[in-house]
Amino acid sequence: MKKNNINLYLASPRGFCAGVDRAVKIVEETIKKFGSPVYVRHEIVHNKDVVNSLAKLGAVFVEEVIEAPVDRPIIFSAHGVAKSVLKEANERQMISIDATCPLVTKVHNETIKHYNLGRHILLVGHRNHPEVTGTMGQVPKDFVSLIETEEDALNIKVKSKEKLAYATQTTLSLDDTKNILEILKSRFPKIKGPNSEDICYATTNRQKAVKSMSKLCDTILVIGAKNSSNSLRLVEVALAHGVKVAQLIPDEETLDQFLSKFDSLSSPNIGLTAGASAPETLVQILISKLKKDFEVNLIHHEVTKENVTFNLPKILREK
Repeated sequence: MKKNNINLYLASPRGFCAGVDRAVKIVEETIKKFGSPVYVRHEIVHNKDVVNSLAKLGAVFVEEVIEAPVDRPIIFSAHGVAKSVLKEANERQMISIDATCPLVTKVHNETIKHYNLGRHILLVGHRNHPEVTGTMGQVPKDFVSLIETEEDALNIKVKSKEKLAYATQTTLSLDDTKNILEILKSRFPKIKGPNSEDICYATTNRQKAVKSMSKLCDTILVIGAKNSSNSLRLVEVALAHGVKVAQLIPDEETLDQFLSKFDSLSSPNIGLTAGASAPETLVQILISKLKKDFEVNLIHHEVTKENVTFNLPKILREK
């Protein structure tokens, strides 16, 4: 029986960004240096496959510092933590290693700078996301307000329009953020922003690739976890740019369920990408499974090259 043909557009860049790659290496190198177990507060990145592979090496994932013994290292996730978390580890005299993405650290530093200058900060982001919790925890709670939607931006009340600044979560949709920031700048012309864009280069590049593939594809598949803001935004961007089907694929079971219903005749052009915290493994599994059922024409769809790298913390570079 002849196999149906499909065109599979493989996005580039996709998958691990420099911040995620660094965070994973921090856990691996900490285990090498201090032995196992080492403790990690919160998932190091939002991906179960990554977390499970690190757990096998000797990483123990906890939600709070108090759950880790004082005589073992504790690592803070790539999403960043509030100052109170760092203080707790220091008070317990623990070896603490910060895996916060340097681009998130940039947002933390900007938030602190605005606070020191007496400005109230409007933080654009998603409530309860670890990165947002960490950023809001850099300054006293009365000095920062969360903006989640355009409606929030339209209705937020501030004490002083003169002493105001904004920052954004790094993994948001560029389009949605643009609309919110336009409202804030219209309402508060003197509001201060960052010196450079808060939304990270990897988020921007992956969204650009999806927008570009949306012109060519009927379906776009996004490898990524259900709690990964970066991956969820890729699905939203695809749908916003006219794709008929945009599907998040968090695991192999979801992949199998999708493929069992997939009709190549109505959707011969497929785009495939992966969020910034998703490993390449599931991408390759998906390609292999498609090749079993279809004649796959694999097309590498590159929109830009990435060559960003971040250094490991000093404690792991010391012999």
